[in-house]
Amino acid sequence: MDDLRIAGGTVLLGSDGLVKADVVVRDGMIASAGSGGPVFDASGLLVLPGIVDLHGDAFERQLQPRPGVDFPPDLALRDTESQLLANGITTAYHGVTLSWEPGLRSLTAWRALLAALDAGAWTCDMRVHLRWEAYNLEALETALADITAGRVHLLAFNDHTPSILKKLKDPVEGAKYSGRAGMKMEAFRAMADDVAARAHAVPAALDRIAAAARAAGLPMASHDDDSIAVRDGFRARGATICEFPIGEAVGQAAVAAGDFVVMGSPNVVRGGSHLGWASAAQLAEQGICTVLTSDYYYPAMMRAAFILADRGVVNLPRAWALISENPARAGGLTDRGTIDPGKRADLVLVDPATSRAVATIVAGRIAHVTADGSRRLSH
Repeated sequence: MDDLRIAGGTVLLGSDGLVKADVVVRDGMIASAGSGGPVFDASGLLVLPGIVDLHGDAFERQLQPRPGVDFPPDLALRDTESQLLANGITTAYHGVTLSWEPGLRSLTAWRALLAALDAGAWTCDMRVHLRWEAYNLEALETALADITAGRVHLLAFNDHTPSILKKLKDPVEGAKYSGRAGMKMEAFRAMADDVAARAHAVPAALDRIAAAARAAGLPMASHDDDSIAVRDGFRARGATICEFPIGEAVGQAAVAAGDFVVMGSPNVVRGGSHLGWASAAQLAEQGICTVLTSDYYYPAMMRAAFILADRGVVNLPRAWALISENPARAGGLTDRGTIDPGKRADLVLVDPATSRAVATIVAGRIAHVTADGSRRLSH
C-alpha cells in the first residue's frame, strides 16, 4: 500500500501543540517517515486527531424520524455513518438505550440494531454504548449475554423511570413517551406503574450487570448523577465515567476522585443546557468537564471545540482533547486520540475559516472529502 503524505498543514502534535508539519500515513497508521505515494495538500488547514464520540444517540432519528414511523436499521446506520464522517467523527459509540419501553428502545429494537451493526461493513469505527435502563429486568439475561459475547463496548447505568413517571402526569410530555413506544397513553401509564413496582429487585440487577462488565473489561459510566452519593455508589461498582452530572458539585467531586466527567457538545454550541442544568463550557474551562460528546447532534462536537477556543480560556489543543484524546482514554482506546507514530491514522482536516471538515481519514483511508479536498489530492 502506498504511503499517503498530508503536507503543509498545521498539525496538532501532542505536547508540541499546533505546528507546521507533514503527516505520513502507512498501512492505516501514523508513520515517522515515508517514501512516496499520494500527497494531500493541507496548506491552510488544521490536521487534527479524529473525533471520538463516547455518547451519541442522533441515530435514533434515522431509525424513527417520526413517532411510530420506523425504518430498517441497516438503512438508518448507513445514513448515520455518512453524518459521522462528514463531521470528523472517526470512532462513534452509539448510545443504544435498552429499556422496558416498547418500540424504539425495546429489546426487539436492540437486537435488530446489533444485528445490523454485525452484518455491515463500516468505515467509521462504530461501537455500542449500552444505556442500561435499571428497571428493565426482562432484558437482563440478553444484556449479560451480549456483554459476554463482546457485542458491547461501554456500559452506562441509566434510570429514567422516575422521570418518565413524573412526565406522564403531563399529557403533552407524556405523549412523547407513549408515541415513541407506539402505545395509547393509558396503556403506557399502566405499564410504567407496573415497572416502577419492581424497585426492590433493581439493585441486584445492577450488581449483576456491573460484574459482567468488569469481567469483560468494559468501561462503565453512570448517567444523570444527581448527588455525590449516587456517583460514589456507581464508582464502587466500577463506573469511572460520570456522564451528564446534574449538579456542578457532583462533577467537582467526580473529577477529584479521578473520574472522567462527560457533558454534551450541544450544551456548548447552544450556550447552555436545554434542561437548565450546568453550563458545559464553564465546566470545561474550570477543568470539571473532561469529555464532550455529540449527545443528540453530531455536528456539535467540532463546533464546540472551536467555540471553547474562541472564548479564550482554553486553547484549541486543550479544547480538541475534550473530543479526541480524553474520550479515547475514557473508553480505554490507547491506539487513537492523538497524532503520534504508531497510532491509528484517524484524522480530520479542518478549514479554520469555516470550522468544517475538508477530509476525514479513518485508519488511513480517506472516508469523507469535500470538492475542495478532492482538488488537493495528487497522485
